[in-house]
Amino acid sequence: MQLVMFDIDGTLTETMKVDEECLVRSFVEVFGFTDIETDWSHYPHVTDSGIFHEVYASRMGRPPTAPDVSRFRRRFIELLAASSQSPFTPVEGADRVLSRLASSGSHRVSLATGAWRDSARLKMASAGMCFDDHPAASADDALERESIMEISRQRAREWYGEPFAGTVYVGDGVWDARACRALGIPFIGIGSGLRAARLASEGAVRVFQDFSEDVLFLETLDKLSRTV
Repeated sequence: MQLVMFDIDGTLTETMKVDEECLVRSFVEVFGFTDIETDWSHYPHVTDSGIFHEVYASRMGRPPTAPDVSRFRRRFIELLAASSQSPFTPVEGADRVLSRLASSGSHRVSLATGAWRDSARLKMASAGMCFDDHPAASADDALERESIMEISRQRAREWYGEPFAGTVYVGDGVWDARACRALGIPFIGIGSGLRAARLASEGAVRVFQDFSEDVLFLETLDKLSRTV
């Protein structure tokens, strides 16, 4: 069995822009922080928890307390929920690929997202998918994406009750590619244009614009399963 681990924002759901808008607005409304750097690749840990800790500590000169995190998360989810009244768009073919993998005899699915769990669950539900259908790890579990991926893999072993011959990660960010490189996991990129070129330069074994070529995507997974 091969484990196929998915990111969510920009990979399964078209929610990068709304996520950024709600994050920035939450910083302003809860703490009065303005001029937030939104090139996430500049942050040491590109996760909701990692970005929040980095911004808060740089502005306040101390790490956030649990109540600080709770206040920010609550407002962020409120804003996201309000935005989801108009359904979020899935990345083309994402729901079909998840369904095909779920019924596959050779692959298993898990989620490893830099979003907080409630945020990820809301986004997937709005886009017509179910977060809780799969073993998952999120920004609730760790600041670092590498740790989130390791936790997702461990939860998948427990969920499915079997070891995996290999793991492949599917994501849309350069931070995904770098985490995969650190862990020695093959990385498949989702993106187009300059993003696709950057993902390829960061070591993606293949980059797809979306999942519309689901047959080719699954063939790529099969090829990787024979090499990992």
